[in-house]
Amino acid sequence: MKCSTLMHSLVVAAALVLAGGAAQAQDKTFKLALQNPKGHPLEMGASKFAELVAAKTGGKVKVNVFPGGTLGGDAPNVSAAQGGTIEFVLLNSGILASQVKDFEVYDFPFMFANAKEADTVVDGPFGQKLHAKLADKGLVGLAYFELGFRNITNSKKPINTVDDIAGLKLRVIPNAINVDWVKALGANPTPLAFPELYAALEQKAVDGQENPLSVILANKFFEVQKNLAITNHQYNPQSLIMSKKVFDALTADEKKAVQEAANEAALYQRQVNREKAAGDLGSLKQSGMQVTELSAAEQAKLREKLKPVVEKHGAAIAATVAEMQAELAKLRK
Repeated sequence: MKCSTLMHSLVVAAALVLAGGAAQAQDKTFKLALQNPKGHPLEMGASKFAELVAAKTGGKVKVNVFPGGTLGGDAPNVSAAQGGTIEFVLLNSGILASQVKDFEVYDFPFMFANAKEADTVVDGPFGQKLHAKLADKGLVGLAYFELGFRNITNSKKPINTVDDIAGLKLRVIPNAINVDWVKALGANPTPLAFPELYAALEQKAVDGQENPLSVILANKFFEVQKNLAITNHQYNPQSLIMSKKVFDALTADEKKAVQEAANEAALYQRQVNREKAAGDLGSLKQSGMQVTELSAAEQAKLREKLKPVVEKHGAAIAATVAEMQAELAKLRK
């Protein structure tokens, strides 16, 4: 009898251990990689996403955020997501053109006139259609955050006219359209991964770069760049993407929670980014940066110089460009 009782106890204990192990096995811990540092609106949005995922899954899914390029540059992060070793990546949507060429449309200069236009396009059928095309590349497009409108900084001279940009060696996002628009202005493009940028500016390997105000401030580029020109030449949506291999392994409830968290975090992040923008300009001025703005005539000249670049790259994705322009035309009526 005693032996039987002991055996029963052992069986029960083993069952409890197995049950505990199964419960533990269901808990998942994922990584989210992005380039901007802690405190930047993108990092704040990523952290909000992690918080929402944990809340919506009852702690079963945990997302650890790795800001500041600590897991490498965008290109290796995307490859890691395709392989399933990094589960989430938050990056410039235009960089995904290396996977699906249509994403290049997000890097076209002067495509969006304001944030409302951008929101309507990326949150509507157009933006969702582009994200859906990533599935064939082993990625899931979850939602669009934003980096904002880009401006040019340099350590050489103030930019008061379009001609002042000529001759500058500017770091660009490593893709063809960014290389071409810098060339169109008579400047020298230097494609460079973002984690390498500060050192390149500090060592004068490049004269300048172009990014939204939040990026210039959060990454302390004002320490190595004296001149800031408000050009607003390009708006960058950011794609929160997930490894399809990992997404497909989630339960239906987990997939729903991740998607809902992404949608909510995207709205939060854009709001934070826009609220900070005015203050960021003031902070950069206080840091000692000399700020200039192109006149209306010079801004028109800048648009004209960049038109051939848009036409050249638009030819390869003509249907996508037409679709986006049709969406924008509806808004502008």
